[in-house]
Amino acid sequence: MKNRRFLTRLVVLLSITVALGYTFYTTFADQKDIVSVGEVAPNFVLKDMEGNEVELHDLRGKGVFLNFWATVCPPCVYEMPYMENNFQKYKDQGIEVIAVNFDEQPIRIERFVERLNLTFPILLDPGLQVSQLYGVRELPATFLIDEDGIVIERRVGALSEQMVEDYVQRIVPSQ
Repeated sequence: MKNRRFLTRLVVLLSITVALGYTFYTTFADQKDIVSVGEVAPNFVLKDMEGNEVELHDLRGKGVFLNFWATVCPPCVYEMPYMENNFQKYKDQGIEVIAVNFDEQPIRIERFVERLNLTFPILLDPGLQVSQLYGVRELPATFLIDEDGIVIERRVGALSEQMVEDYVQRIVPSQ
């Protein structure tokens, strides 16, 4: 009787271990590492808040400040006004600020954008396909892409006002 109970417990324990192992493997094994500095930025096409398609490749020749964010992320909210200020200051010098939302409801994003008076493109990433393409696991995540489409900097975590300006200045295209 004791042997049967021991075997039953052993089988249950092994089943749980296998299930957990499989879950961790399928969750993390297929995730691409975050895009590295020096790599060509992976191309993507996403829709903005008005339904217009934006393709990263079409922005070649411009410096791109690519930010992944969510309304429920306090550091993301903190840095948005700094991104807006620098977009206004540098947009005529060939800078694009693009914010890819981390799969939230459009109405929530709309209210957020209106509240902060954001004018740079806010792109929707339903299903997190582009976020996964870039290996984004934590927010905010920012990628600086030069005029040739090369990632020259990546940063996970909040940016101060000075950091945003310093980063934007690094990607102003040469004339």
